[in-house]
Amino acid sequence: MIGFRQVLAVPGMTPLLGVSLLARAAITADAMALTMYVVIALDMSYAAAGALVAALTAGVALGGPLLGRMIDRRGLRTVLSATVVPQLVFWLTLPVLPYVILLGASFAAGLLMVPVQAVTRQAIAAMTTAGQRQAAFALESVVGELSYIVGPAVVILCAATMSPGVVAWGVGAAIVAGGVGIALLDPPMRTGDEAADRPRPRRGEWLGARLVAVLTMGFGVAMLLSGVDLAIVATLREAGQVSWAALVVAVFGVTSVVGGLVYGALPRPMPTWLLLGLLGLVTIPAGLAHDWPWLCVAVVAAGLLTAPTLSTVSDAVSRLTPAGVRGEATGLQSSAASAGFALGSPVVGVAIDASAPAGGFAAAGLTGLLAALAGYLLSRRSPAAAPSPSSSSRAAEPRDTVAPTP
Repeated sequence: MIGFRQVLAVPGMTPLLGVSLLARAAITADAMALTMYVVIALDMSYAAAGALVAALTAGVALGGPLLGRMIDRRGLRTVLSATVVPQLVFWLTLPVLPYVILLGASFAAGLLMVPVQAVTRQAIAAMTTAGQRQAAFALESVVGELSYIVGPAVVILCAATMSPGVVAWGVGAAIVAGGVGIALLDPPMRTGDEAADRPRPRRGEWLGARLVAVLTMGFGVAMLLSGVDLAIVATLREAGQVSWAALVVAVFGVTSVVGGLVYGALPRPMPTWLLLGLLGLVTIPAGLAHDWPWLCVAVVAAGLLTAPTLSTVSDAVSRLTPAGVRGEATGLQSSAASAGFALGSPVVGVAIDASAPAGGFAAAGLTGLLAALAGYLLSRRSPAAAPSPSSSSRAAEPRDTVAPTP
């Protein structure tokens, strides 16, 4: 654990991860809060709730690169000011907005969502050395997994004693508090060597095949994870044990945290395509489980590989992009993940409807395998990336983790 201690000893790292956990837990719970508000407070259908969540997700996917580009050009605090205020307005006015207006407002709120995840990753790349980044991004993935465990669960528990409107206000308050906290911390977005004023590179100079490979794998792992959640629910519903779904998802999340901690302590990184391929392979047999005890066992292997795979995607994005466009690149990464989460459930749902719940795990696993194969082929065909001016000080770093072994 020496690597983790060194990372947490970096000035500003511990409070950054703490504030990130608060804000990301709220952001992962916003879909649940909106769903409960529409279904319970507005007494509308789940389809109406799904449309509202889809509008929010579409906004997040489109806004990620735009906000990242603004960070590169205008700085962190400018972007946080431009996102925290709209979030405050949206969540405060939520209970008085008619549903039709709420659809448009949800899209706008997604478009201007506080970019906590992208900012955290960009700050980690600027605050750590090459030797610390494997452990640092592993910790960042662990924070992400904890947010998925804690956020929706807290919303569900609070909904048992509070009105959906109050719960939604609480989620919005946590998002706003996270944005304000990051603004107060004001973590660096570039290292000292990268801070010099340099011309912004053209998109064609950095958005090459290797970065496309990383984004494709980020999209694939998000699709896989979204599909696994749905397959778990479908399997337990068929067994008449749907009330145990929360426990199975919790086991999946906890094992992912363990996997992230173990991976961060390893002496060498592993290729993203290899980790994602393994994740896809171990996901498929989970369909053989037909009740909650065996399903808890079946998801352990996939859980152990989840956080390591996510951390290598973030690490690779930071290595493959010059400092002047790293905000836009991390925004593209967030957009790819949002698109993957949005598409994973429908694709796996079709597989479940056409076959059985086991088909859902198979579809999710095959999605991961296809994304890993695409990432491997793109990485192998692309020429070695030329060092950019802003990354010349990193010439001694190991090659990025998506490059295939020859």
